[in-house]
Amino acid sequence: MAEAGIGRVLVASLHQGIADIMPSRLEFYENWLNPTGLRNGTIGLAPLLAVLSFLRREGDAYDLITQRAGEYAAEWTVAGMSPVKRWLIRRMPSGMRAQYALKVVRRLVQRAYAGSRAHMRLRRGAGSVTVRGSIFCGVRDRSVEPLCRYYATAVARVFLLFNLQAQARVTECRAVGDAACLVAIAVHGARPARDASHQLLGVE
Repeated sequence: MAEAGIGRVLVASLHQGIADIMPSRLEFYENWLNPTGLRNGTIGLAPLLAVLSFLRREGDAYDLITQRAGEYAAEWTVAGMSPVKRWLIRRMPSGMRAQYALKVVRRLVQRAYAGSRAHMRLRRGAGSVTVRGSIFCGVRDRSVEPLCRYYATAVARVFLLFNLQAQARVTECRAVGDAACLVAIAVHGARPARDASHQLLGVE
């Protein structure tokens, strides 16, 4: 965990998302997401909030960047698990795999920002992730659109990495006036293992 409870994976995934979607603006954002801070894990809360504030002024690029960052965060979080554990999970029955996927999602959310907490629910293929204290959604003025699609993309990607077909969408968001951020999940079943590393799930 970096300074002020900001996780390295969150910061690095946003940096990579900006590099992918708006490479011409990367130098500007590196005033806060500087390479030294990225390497040392010393990007604090104030620089991250500044980055998110400026990104919200970039129009559609905000969603594109934060969703891309969610994909990277999921991939890097799963890659950080031991190879043996990943191998074992991918060979479990789909129901058990889904439960493990949610555990990984909880870890991803809470390691992104120490002030965030995640509550999980999943039963018979339908579930939700409730995020309290989303780092993306603590805005002064209410937003018209949800600001936390990062989490929905991360959820869908984690499930895919465990060979599960799922959809995830934000149904409530603190930034638009709800009490917390809520990602609804629909798990449709297993995907062939050979396809899991090459296909992304749709995220609304």
